[in-house]
Amino acid sequence: MTHGQRAVTRPGLRERKKQRTRDALLRAALELFTTQGYERTTVDEIVEAVDVSQRTFFRYFANKEDTTFAVQDMVESRFIAELRRRPPCEAPFEAMRRAVLCAWGSSGEAIEEVITVDLHMRTYQMIESTPPLLAAHMRRGVALENQIARLIAEREGLDVERDPRPRVAVAAFSGVMRVTGQLWGRGSDSSVEALRNLTEEYLDQLVPALAGDWRQAAACDPV
Repeated sequence: MTHGQRAVTRPGLRERKKQRTRDALLRAALELFTTQGYERTTVDEIVEAVDVSQRTFFRYFANKEDTTFAVQDMVESRFIAELRRRPPCEAPFEAMRRAVLCAWGSSGEAIEEVITVDLHMRTYQMIESTPPLLAAHMRRGVALENQIARLIAEREGLDVERDPRPRVAVAAFSGVMRVTGQLWGRGSDSSVEALRNLTEEYLDQLVPALAGDWRQAAACDPV
């Protein structure tokens, strides 16, 4: 191997080592959070479990909250990337539907490379039952909805500040995502495939639920 070849190889090895360290910190943090409680767990305990320094922890994560939502951030980033790739001929709901199903289709293996799916579910349940994390989850959800609405408006050639349709569409879509996440978190099947199937089932009901006549046998007298 030449000197030039070694120069190319070393950065790759360093990057893999950094990724392994980050993944180990993430696993240790989530295991501690879900077994002894988020608020009771300290950064000192996390770094002790991995045998690294606090300085190393803060090189990868800004704080404990950052570790809690790291996997969720990865999935959401994949969704945004998929949404950007959807063809412009697709209607907004269809583009979001296909993007989220594609993202979940590719995220399962990526999640399992870092943590078990069971730990992912336990983390979701912990977020839902921990008031500070639930508040952070809602805050981050609003930020994500705004990002998606701007992206949808851009796709459709609309001004998101003047036309309410992108925000309305994204609000409905996000509501379904929250419901399916909660149902998955309370269910017995912790697989990503179960979450994907549940998401697809509920998204397929979105348009009929909003546009259909729920009172099938009742006549509606015009006002």
